[in-house]
Amino acid sequence: MSGGYGTGPDIIHSCDIRVEAGEIAVVVGPNGAGKSTAMKGIFGMIQLRTGKVLFNDRDITTLPPSDRVLEGMAFVPQNNNVFPSMSVEENLEMGAFVRTDNISSTITRVFELFPILKDKRKQMAGELSGGQRQQVAIGRALMTEPRLLMLDEPTAGVSPIVMQDLFKCIQDITASGVAVLMVEQNARQALAIADRGFVLVQGKNRFTDQGKVLLTNPEVQHSFLGG
Repeated sequence: MSGGYGTGPDIIHSCDIRVEAGEIAVVVGPNGAGKSTAMKGIFGMIQLRTGKVLFNDRDITTLPPSDRVLEGMAFVPQNNNVFPSMSVEENLEMGAFVRTDNISSTITRVFELFPILKDKRKQMAGELSGGQRQQVAIGRALMTEPRLLMLDEPTAGVSPIVMQDLFKCIQDITASGVAVLMVEQNARQALAIADRGFVLVQGKNRFTDQGKVLLTNPEVQHSFLGG
């Protein structure tokens, strides 16, 4: 993929990202590397100037984000990802807006994944901690029963303990066959659970490999992992 915003210059340049069902793929790199832009390109939030997006071997490059949701994609942005004046339960119900079937079993699964949300299901989302709001955002995305869950900085601003809990839940999500693609600043911890890792620099793929391989790559360690 190559593309950017409006008539501005390209932010991503021949960027290639792939994730399979039941895998975790992590995109890391320095600030300004184009990580979130690549995610938006996959979800159709920016127009690609070259390249294409394939989903289940189907070219969906021209589909708007709303149609990609119907195809089985879900996207959780880093900011403004909950309805603060609505309860936890109402947020989850909003996530199921594309469905016409009974959603109670999916809500039950979300509460099993995030037990604290069941306890706080009547509480306004805006009153929750940062980590709990992130759980609501991920839970709401899961209400569409996606085949691909995309997360932009899911652990931003949370404590190390909450980060580990979120990563454990992400692993549980992929165990059900869902593909997870996430952009992460906590590169070392994210690559530790990643089946695939992509290191972007100035909008280009600098390194692509298994997460555990990238963790042991001396250049990746020195340049991107702080040691």
